[in-house]
Amino acid sequence: MIPLHRIDLSPRVQGLLTRATGRVKTRGGTSAIARKTWKDADGTTKHVRQALESMARGAVRCMYCDDNRGMAIDHFEPLERAPLRAFEWLNHLLSCAYCNSDVKREEYPVDANGFCLLINPTIEDPAEHLQLMLASGEYEPVNGSPKGVESIRVFGLNRPDLIKGRQDAFDLACSNIRDWHFQRQSNDVRADRVAKALLDRPFIDVVHAMTRLKPSVAAIVVGQDTVPALVAWQAEYGL
Repeated sequence: MIPLHRIDLSPRVQGLLTRATGRVKTRGGTSAIARKTWKDADGTTKHVRQALESMARGAVRCMYCDDNRGMAIDHFEPLERAPLRAFEWLNHLLSCAYCNSDVKREEYPVDANGFCLLINPTIEDPAEHLQLMLASGEYEPVNGSPKGVESIRVFGLNRPDLIKGRQDAFDLACSNIRDWHFQRQSNDVRADRVAKALLDRPFIDVVHAMTRLKPSVAAIVVGQDTVPALVAWQAEYGL
């Protein structure tokens, strides 16, 4: 997972969402009503999808797994729990069909005080709770963070296909960054295309984690031969 900037909606689109929320309320405010109102609001949800797609990194990737294309609008706090948030812009994230329907579903764990234990990448930096181990491709909670633990479980961040995908993405990223560095030093116009292709590929979280590597551990993680290229990449695409 990577941090994402949530954009502001236009007054027109926000007005559509506000009026839709009013319809949910006047019709009873149940989860069933919220689902039907959402299903019937194709024109409104189209604008929500477009806004979410503009926020997504790479080639419109899922905001949870960073692998598949984001196809579904996920209600971060599920409709079963919060039907009146069905049309709340801050409750919308872009998800792939698998993460939305097969993994996260209606889960929304909270702590003893009722605070959500899932990471919302549009309001907090996932790195505060999650650390991506680049060599293994697995996520680990930072200092046992409950949010990290629950986010790994609920979003299925360590499912085998994602681990293998991140391992492959890491090997390719090291090679691509070295190529980019060589081309850049040679004033090769292809350097920008290599960088864009790398940033648009699945598993942008791998490149994101590499960009955040500290000099003290970079050589151990990426290898001494990649360090000069990585330092140049961090200077150009630093977070």
